[in-house]
Amino acid sequence: MQTPADLEDRPRVLIVDDNKHTRLLLAQILRSLGITQTIEAADGVEGLAALRNHAIDIVLTDLAMEPMNGIEFVRSLRTGPDSPGPMLPVIMITGHATMKRLQEARDAGVNEFMGKPITARGVIERLAQVVDHARPFIRTDDYFGPDR
Repeated sequence: MQTPADLEDRPRVLIVDDNKHTRLLLAQILRSLGITQTIEAADGVEGLAALRNHAIDIVLTDLAMEPMNGIEFVRSLRTGPDSPGPMLPVIMITGHATMKRLQEARDAGVNEFMGKPITARGVIERLAQVVDHARPFIRTDDYFGPDR
């Protein structure tokens, strides 16, 4: 039987995606891994609000959303003056994996990328990367985020 202390050791994950079915799929994959504490948001604006209201350990975010897309969300998270978690690990999920978009996301401070279609294996690998092999954060004149 799980105790409250066991649950405290599990990461709390924020899922930011404008597609309800994608949020549901990600939550189901996370539950299958024993991660039961998830919060959902439909866009970057909701995501930032959720971060202000909940203790979160990892963020999974889509790239293409309105009114605030994933890149704008990550920029606000990393460098916003009232950011609720500038050093949170962020995994970006995208079906728009052009080199330009990937570079934009990397330069905004994304830790890891995962292409669509979403698979359990992809989620497991990216979570392991941000948890077990976290890159140090750096600050330069025009960047704050994980070492690129």
